[in-house]
Amino acid sequence: MQTLKYFVMIEQNIPTALGTQKIGKLLVQYAVPAIIAMTAASLYNMVDSIFIGNGVGAMAISGLAITFPLINLAAAFGSLVGVGAATLMSVKLGQKDYDAAQRILGNVLVLNLIIGVVFMVLSLIFLNPILYFFGASEQTIGYARDYMEVILYGNIITHVYLGLNAILRSSGHPQKAMYATIATVILNSILDPIFIFVLDWGIRGAAIATVVAQIASLIWQLKFFSNKNMMLHFHRGIFRLKKKIVLDSLAIGMSPFLMNMASCFIVILINQGLQRHGGDMAIGAFGIVNRIAFVFIMIVLGLNQGMQPIAGYNFGARAFDRVTHVLKITIVVATCITTLGFLLGVFFPTPIVSVFTKDQELIGQAANGLRIVLFAFPIVGFQMVVSNFFQSIGMPGKAIFLSLTRQLIFLMPLLVILPRYYEQLGVWISMPIADAIASIVAFILLMWQFGKFKKATLPS
Repeated sequence: MQTLKYFVMIEQNIPTALGTQKIGKLLVQYAVPAIIAMTAASLYNMVDSIFIGNGVGAMAISGLAITFPLINLAAAFGSLVGVGAATLMSVKLGQKDYDAAQRILGNVLVLNLIIGVVFMVLSLIFLNPILYFFGASEQTIGYARDYMEVILYGNIITHVYLGLNAILRSSGHPQKAMYATIATVILNSILDPIFIFVLDWGIRGAAIATVVAQIASLIWQLKFFSNKNMMLHFHRGIFRLKKKIVLDSLAIGMSPFLMNMASCFIVILINQGLQRHGGDMAIGAFGIVNRIAFVFIMIVLGLNQGMQPIAGYNFGARAFDRVTHVLKITIVVATCITTLGFLLGVFFPTPIVSVFTKDQELIGQAANGLRIVLFAFPIVGFQMVVSNFFQSIGMPGKAIFLSLTRQLIFLMPLLVILPRYYEQLGVWISMPIADAIASIVAFILLMWQFGKFKKATLPS
């Protein structure tokens, strides 16, 4: 009876409106929840930096920045399972293969537990060498280690929490996934000042607040999926790993995994370059700049998530005029968002970075870095939308090409070459130069695709 009820619910929610309703209305409907969730996720990272900078000190900010690549690496393995399984879940529900969907739920839990444990153990064993390789010094290694030890002990919680949240979104509960994310951010924001200032736990307190907030949301998720009245719920027999589910999930999740790995490697190069030519304060400055830029990037990613189903549905229906329309609106909105980031970063950098620290040297370096990094930001929104657009219309090869070219083909060589001539400035200017070149490549590829759309719509 419950399966039939769920079947009827799916049938009644077939997204035919994607091909008929006004594009602007659809984009608002689909994008706003995603933007809220993404903004909450970015604030989740920013809150720790603000409280650590003000409650522990400038060197703690630098120590936190050292941990970014390792956190990104953990996220890469998380996305390998979470994104792949979530996509597979959507497909199986669309095919009305509810037994497979149940098994995917169980396999996500088990896979995340296994990967979480392995990543935790290996990272803890080699933590000091890893952090030194990422750019730590004798002054920052203690802060970075104190923070990452707690985060790694809670890595199993993080992986399972993120994996189940991805399943929530893909199984028809995007608002519940959003609520879980927002609840985690709010709880983390409440616990941070208590653990850092009141209990005087320092940078470890920020890490403990992060893990405790995730534990609270995970408990709610486990309770939700334990409800036997739900179509998807935990029960005996779904936790045995199935070779096909595991391999299919990992294959689908390989694209975001590779992109996260590339991001991890790029941050390592940036940290190493800044350590070599600017020292600990330069790394701390990048940590602040990275957090600020991340807010605007996450908002655009949320906007992209809203565009995806609209562009994909209409592309499948060969309604290329609607595909072009939603793309143009998304580009305009994304450009406005990143242009706002550019204006704030270029004209008001000092007040913005002062939120993170009171150290005048760190404020000066971060304000200067923010001006440089956000210099090409007005066109970054365009590049991000175009890359995601190709993913939305079933052309992941072009999407991966646009994402990886920016990081591996453009930014990596610039980070190797420019610091040799311009030292610390060379590290900073590498980022906007790579953004500008990547945007030009995205424009060329998009114009080529528009040409194909026009040919497809011409009468034969």
